[in-house]
Amino acid sequence: MAKQTVAVLFGGQSSEHEISCLSAVTVIENINPDKYEILLIGITKEGEWLLTGSMEDIRSGAWREGKVRAVVSPDAGHHGVLLLSEDGVRCKRVDVVFPVLHGLYGEDGTVQGLFELAQIPYVGCGVLASAVSMDKLHTKIIADSLGIRQARYEAVYREELPDMAAVTGRIEKAFSYPVFIKPCNAGSSKGVSKAEDRAMLEAGLREAALHDRKILVEETIDGREVECAVLGGREVKASGVGEILSAAEFYDYDAKYNNAESRTVLDPDLPAETVEEIRKDAVAIFKAVDGSGLSRVDFFVARDTGEVVFNEINTLPGFTAISMYPMLWEHRGISKPQLVEKLIQMAFSRKER
Repeated sequence: MAKQTVAVLFGGQSSEHEISCLSAVTVIENINPDKYEILLIGITKEGEWLLTGSMEDIRSGAWREGKVRAVVSPDAGHHGVLLLSEDGVRCKRVDVVFPVLHGLYGEDGTVQGLFELAQIPYVGCGVLASAVSMDKLHTKIIADSLGIRQARYEAVYREELPDMAAVTGRIEKAFSYPVFIKPCNAGSSKGVSKAEDRAMLEAGLREAALHDRKILVEETIDGREVECAVLGGREVKASGVGEILSAAEFYDYDAKYNNAESRTVLDPDLPAETVEEIRKDAVAIFKAVDGSGLSRVDFFVARDTGEVVFNEINTLPGFTAISMYPMLWEHRGISKPQLVEKLIQMAFSRKER
């Protein structure tokens, strides 16, 4: 039986470029080579799509020196990748794409739209779910419609910042300090900060505006940070709950990936009813955004009341060696190879529907 070809996309133009490369190595290591031919395509920070030779090149970064362009063609007749080199152009048919891309231009519906045009099945959420889940403001609007508790928030737009006094005055009227400031469309906590006073708020708004024109300012929730993995298409399953024990004051980019003292705990000490509420809300939010394949849904559990507070949903969660998503499913008896295979098969099933 001939092997099917799976194209793995990694890198990308977002601030999570390096994390995507790490996630891709984990995914590639767990694709069955006896069943699939694996086509590796790296996207540089400048947006160049390059054919990549090996995982070693991904680990070392040598893939960025590649000479052969590998571009997914939007032409449904091609149903694959155009390989452009000094020798000319040839088309490589692709059966399914596994986009291991985090953040903008990978997790926001843009590349998913390309796969739809090409009529190629792909792993993960579709255009709508990817776009609204990447945009924290619109995710909050959807969560509000479900009646799910989340942090109170104010939306700020980059073009408002020249009148900083009006912006800070509005926020101070809505909340007491401290507050959190987040770009609406960045991931891995890039551009996120905590403000204890007006000066820190102004600095945080300017920093967030470097990452997106839409900014969220949220009330601070004093809570334990927990996460739940969801998996499915027509039928959606939720994993157990994992807890983040951050080495920093909050789980920012450095605490996630550079601080060895940050830890994750599977099956944390939480009341059974709290765990079930988290799992139920995770599935409800995933369905409400029209999710498919995989997502990780993040919550707080308030320290004083035990209340469950929704934080955000990630439609292409990290797949690194320390990422919560695969760890939660492993804890439920689904190994990484089994998980990767399930995701690929779900991509085929959704395309058939």
